[in-house]
Amino acid sequence: MEAVAQFIRVVVAMRAAPPGDDHAGGGDAGQARESDELPGRAHRLRRLRPVTDRTLTLDDAVATAATGDIWLFRGRSVADRTIRAVTNSPVNHVGMVVALDDLPPLLWHAELGRSLPDVWTGEHQRGVQLHLLAPAVTTWNERYGQRAWVRQLEGTIERHHEDRLMEVIERFDGRPFPTTPGLVRQWLTGRLRRSSSLETIYCAELVATTYQHMGLLARRRPASWYDPGRFWSGDRIELFPPFALGREIAVGV
Repeated sequence: MEAVAQFIRVVVAMRAAPPGDDHAGGGDAGQARESDELPGRAHRLRRLRPVTDRTLTLDDAVATAATGDIWLFRGRSVADRTIRAVTNSPVNHVGMVVALDDLPPLLWHAELGRSLPDVWTGEHQRGVQLHLLAPAVTTWNERYGQRAWVRQLEGTIERHHEDRLMEVIERFDGRPFPTTPGLVRQWLTGRLRRSSSLETIYCAELVATTYQHMGLLARRRPASWYDPGRFWSGDRIELFPPFALGREIAVGV
């Protein structure tokens, strides 16, 4: 597939690219801190089960990364806590792994910052982005104080799933992240089971859109219905068989 071949050429050229200085969407790690409780304990209203005791090093998590795996992030800044409070979520950010052919694993997500180059365009940009997975997780942990978990996708991703994934990347890469009022408006629209325009798109909405277009997730709810916490195991997100998401595994960076 020509798009995948183009992808490989761009990523190989960018693997040594230095990170930028902009803030990521999770907020500044130097802001006010909160207690670092496990998400399953901190958000009882959502009745989320606690995480497993299993952990992975970042190297192992990257080595075993596969397309469709979900990465979840939990920070301690004011912005991170605000996101979790408004949505009653245990986490404030979610992204999805893209691992095609000979590419190093990538993270497909939407964020406010432009700290790392986007591997699709080669530019530093805000909004929907595709980053090398290891540098992205390291940046979110070391620079922004974000803890990370991975939920591995069970089921076989085939070529037609990958083709649909590439269509989503081509369509949405570079799409702006919504303003704060826009984010609230899109989330509330989703609560009413109405679809948003997707002219702007936030992290959970992007992952849900991608899953739906790949045929992994039903369209009975609009993508804007999803927030980061919907991808936490306690909410039991229902994928089409044989696909399922495993329990959260903490990643040590």
